Amino acid sequence: MKQIDEEKLETDLAYRFGFLTEFIGITGADLEAIHGAAGAVAPLVPGLVDAVYDQLFSYDCTKRHFVPRQHGYEGEVPESIESLTLDHEMIEFRKQHLGRYLEALVTKPYDEKMVQYLDLVGKIHTPKAGSKDLNVPLVQMNALMGFVSSALVSTILGLNLDRETEVKTLVAFNKLLWVQNDLITRHYQA
Repeated sequence: MKQIDEEKLETDLAYRFGFLTEFIGITGADLEAIHGAAGAVAPLVPGLVDAVYDQLFSYDCTKRHFVPRQHGYEGEVPESIESLTLDHEMIEFRKQHLGRYLEALVTKPYDEKMVQYLDLVGKIHTPKAGSKDLNVPLVQMNALMGFVSSALVSTILGLNLDRETEVKTLVAFNKLLWVQNDLITRHYQA
């Protein structure tokens, strides 16, 4: 039986990532499948981003998080949730961030820098990083991750890959999104 330092899981990001990937069973073949999908998935990222934002704007509880100034955005801020539209300059700014995230998932090496980036994805949705005004409740982050997961599955199923490649790609992304989900939820612990 492998011994795990549970306190270190909470304090050492690399150790946590190593445990997660080993326990979930992410292999080099999984990362190859994810990177192998880059050529087909990357061109579809703008459509994925639009679908995510359409969903986020369908609910007041998720749309409201886009009214306060977003970290790094210097332009005009919307006056209210009612006046905020999908073509607002700040939403275009946010869409670029999501697009870069999705592209990074399929193109970047899963090294220390990428692990820190995946962890930051969780942290920036809390007051612990980015805007002090941004505090997305965990239930909404879980809903978003579920939607993104479903959208990715639908996208992969629509690529018309041979069955073996399709299965490997779906399994690899499923594993990766569970790791991402952990690196989000860890920032919601007291």
